[in-house]
Amino acid sequence: MGYRDQLHSCKRIVVKVGTSTLTYDNGEIHLGRIEKLTRVLSDLMNSGKEVVLVTSGAVQVGVKKLKLANRPTLIRDKQAAAAVGQSELMHIYSKFFGEYSHIVGQVLLTKDVIEDEHVRNNVVNTFEKLIEDRVIPIVNENDTVAIDEIENIVRFGDNDNLSAIVSVLIQADLLVILSDIDGFFDSDPTKNENSMLIKVIEKITPELEEFAGGSGTSVGTGGMVTKLTAAKRATVEGINVILANGKDPAILRDLINGKELGTLFLSQKQKVR
Repeated sequence: MGYRDQLHSCKRIVVKVGTSTLTYDNGEIHLGRIEKLTRVLSDLMNSGKEVVLVTSGAVQVGVKKLKLANRPTLIRDKQAAAAVGQSELMHIYSKFFGEYSHIVGQVLLTKDVIEDEHVRNNVVNTFEKLIEDRVIPIVNENDTVAIDEIENIVRFGDNDNLSAIVSVLIQADLLVILSDIDGFFDSDPTKNENSMLIKVIEKITPELEEFAGGSGTSVGTGGMVTKLTAAKRATVEGINVILANGKDPAILRDLINGKELGTLFLSQKQKVR
């Protein structure tokens, strides 16, 4: 049996989408892609899966909603854009998921979730109740309070690590990070045409960490470093992680059915529910 043959049996799945997946190159909202994403996730729910969506994009959506000429540079301006963008983003998700008869619930988190046991337990209980009620939790960092992501600190960058934290909190079986790159390469594919996609990573080594480059696009904040950090955080807790290209959200079905797409980071231990 191959490494990917077991993926179809994954029950609880966290899907993370970055800003670059949700927007066009010009920064405008990619409604067609978001609609397709909600359709695929709704279908996964209908098949009996439990789905949690971790989404970026609040600042960029706010920038377009406010008709700003450029992405803000001051923290308070970014946080204001995030406040506007987050409500707009949830409106879009709620509308599209509603078309497929699914209810969504907004969960805004800060890093306090993992630092305070009482808060962590409350968050876990909330997730469990939403999942039990077949509600799709839509998670983002609380950008109007937290400045980690907004300042582009590598630790949280563009919600990659937040998606890993959520995966660990709810004991997910699989984390899928959808990005604007086909997977993890042995060197930067935008600079080296001979770079090779690594299909399966059994263990994240210091050598692999050296391969990780910087951020790929101007609208996102999460580079390969944060994706590798997220994969490491999740895999050590018994969660398989896939990094794949999100330009066609239908790839989610293919990944769960075991097709060799993207990069699979193998769980480092048996997870006990």
